[in-house]
Amino acid sequence: MWLQDSEFSLVIRTDFAHSGEWVRIRSAIAEPQTEDEFAALVTFVDDPANDGLTVPRLLEKVPAGSNHAIAFLVDAKALTHPDSPVLVVNIRDGATFRAVPSEMWTVQSNLALANMDWEDFATSVNDDGILRGFD
Repeated sequence: MWLQDSEFSLVIRTDFAHSGEWVRIRSAIAEPQTEDEFAALVTFVDDPANDGLTVPRLLEKVPAGSNHAIAFLVDAKALTHPDSPVLVVNIRDGATFRAVPSEMWTVQSNLALANMDWEDFATSVNDDGILRGFD
């Protein structure tokens, strides 16, 4: 499964040492987050070939002409940090920020629909670089 194979944003597992946490994060991402049951429209990629995948390596794999704007990397930090902050990657320029799983739906849906820009999210992170919502 790669970007050209999915109409949805990819959530790519890049660390295979924390299987239980991967299952927990997947569930948290898939869980509807609003009364209207909005959830992130994503495809989960659980392939050991992506073990240790970095942002530069991800960008090298993006097919020319891809219409995807973002991908989510579930790396060691996401799997070991108490808040499970997933790395959000702008696949056009490699910019990143982190978002807690409960906020991924708003990032994914608003960027996909062009309701908000990358900067709206990237500048709304807390001091630790993690988006936990908008105040």
